[in-house]
Amino acid sequence: MRVRKLSTAALLCGIVTMSTSACLQNPQGGAAGTGGGLSGTVEGGTADGDKTVTILGAFGGDEEKFFNQSMQKFQQQTGIKIQYTADQDFTTTIKSKVSSGDSPDIGLFPQPGGLLEMAGQGKIQPIDTYLDYDKLDSTLVSGFMDSSRYKGRVYGAPMRMAVKSIVWYPKAAYDKGGYDKAPKTIQELYQVADKIKGSGVAPWCVAWNSDQATGWVGTDWLEEYMLRMYGPEVYDQWTSHEIPFNDPRVVKALDEMAKVLKAPGSVYGGTQAILNTKFGEAMTPAFTTPPKCMLHRQGNFATTFYPKNVQADLDNQVGTYPFPPYQGGYDGKPILGGGDLAALFNGNDPDAKKVMEFLASDQFGAEWAKAGGWLSPHKTFDMKNYPNETTRNVVKMAIEADVFRFDGSDLMPKEVGSGTFWTGMVSWVNGSKTSQQVADEIEKSWPKS
Repeated sequence: MRVRKLSTAALLCGIVTMSTSACLQNPQGGAAGTGGGLSGTVEGGTADGDKTVTILGAFGGDEEKFFNQSMQKFQQQTGIKIQYTADQDFTTTIKSKVSSGDSPDIGLFPQPGGLLEMAGQGKIQPIDTYLDYDKLDSTLVSGFMDSSRYKGRVYGAPMRMAVKSIVWYPKAAYDKGGYDKAPKTIQELYQVADKIKGSGVAPWCVAWNSDQATGWVGTDWLEEYMLRMYGPEVYDQWTSHEIPFNDPRVVKALDEMAKVLKAPGSVYGGTQAILNTKFGEAMTPAFTTPPKCMLHRQGNFATTFYPKNVQADLDNQVGTYPFPPYQGGYDGKPILGGGDLAALFNGNDPDAKKVMEFLASDQFGAEWAKAGGWLSPHKTFDMKNYPNETTRNVVKMAIEADVFRFDGSDLMPKEVGSGTFWTGMVSWVNGSKTSQQVADEIEKSWPKS
């Protein structure tokens, strides 16, 4: 996510850091252009104007069904046929298809890293050449567009949002304890945790085990602290490697995290339980009588792992509030999240452009939202489409935030983001390596080019 404008400001923005606000504006592209800012259009995809648009994405099963349902009315109104293909190994498949000249018309990227790589290769059409950039940006959660920005232009249109900065709690037990439902700072959240611990209950429900992907939950924790302690500018510098991974601020953030994850009695089962418990089962002990833990920091998808009786009565069973700012850190309310980004490989196809316009609008996704498990990145999306008040509250957290930042590990090179960062967090939480040692090793693993 290295940002430079494509006008006369290009040289200037090539020198200053990507977080400079002047380099985060609409480049006013106007005419079509290929990735990297050259004139012309991207020539990928299938035949132009054939009223069929091919889409490759990562979501299958029920999500595929709900996506297709969300596209039915559009197909009836436009006469454009959507051919969606689900691929669980999307990242590898899309790279192979694009390299061999067999790209779909549209790709739905669950992570921006691969999208940015292909934008740099000139394989993706910048969105300002076929969408109303300013109108789109005005309706989106603040900062969402920056996740797919390369050299001053945006290449991905947000079509799905995930909100990660959520603290979940079992409502009845939490209410009975009289605990603060809106701590204003992380430090106040620590005080809530101390009160819970004083009652004989471990305050935090934490689990990271995810088989070969164990450790990814830990990366989210560090990203939360980096964003809150130092703000979006430093966060962006960190995820893009403009500052090293072992910058003293990163080490300090890890040490601050230890106050939650390593303090005696803070986490149910201790650090070994963090690594041995499946991440989807983290909150399960909170629903026993009496609860064995209370606080769970996890994304909106956490509810899909809750007991069936809890899922069936979500508004009465669980409460939420945003993971709060850090006192003395960033003077604002940030939200960490993620989402799917639609990218256009066929810059000449009017049908594909119409599909992109719909996917990027606040009209897409009503059917999916009603079924549950899908959030719109648009502030203007009709909140009545969400199935319960819990989901609406989560969306409001993102809308009311001062800034949205994408999951940092998803922005980093694969060798780090889903490699040494994951394993490093395991070494950190099990105590085999210090904060400094983990940060140093991750920094050494960062690709040289």
